Amino acid sequence: MHSGWSSSHTRAEVSESGSISARLRRTPNESPMNQRDDENDEIREEYDFSNGVRGKYAEAYRQGTNVVLLDSDVAKVFRDSASVNRALREYISEHGVPTASEKAR
Repeated sequence: MHSGWSSSHTRAEVSESGSISARLRRTPNESPMNQRDDENDEIREEYDFSNGVRGKYAEAYRQGTNVVLLDSDVAKVFRDSASVNRALREYISEHGVPTASEKAR
């Protein structure tokens, strides 16, 4: 049997009959927790992605979008990003862009 290491951390073994088998090789810094567990590689039943849209936010992410978490009392008033952006633009037009010291507060 001939064997060798590939760059993808698998050890390929070629038997005398010519069949190839591969075993996962762990590097010293890898733990078993970092490896895929194909037996448990299933989506849980409670997750429903039937109405999901692949790449829905990909373009906005590429353009440099940030995410801000609103406190619950604020989120009750500003239900979506359009209302938040509208309020912030109004604030900026009335008060100007905050300085670095104001942003740190």
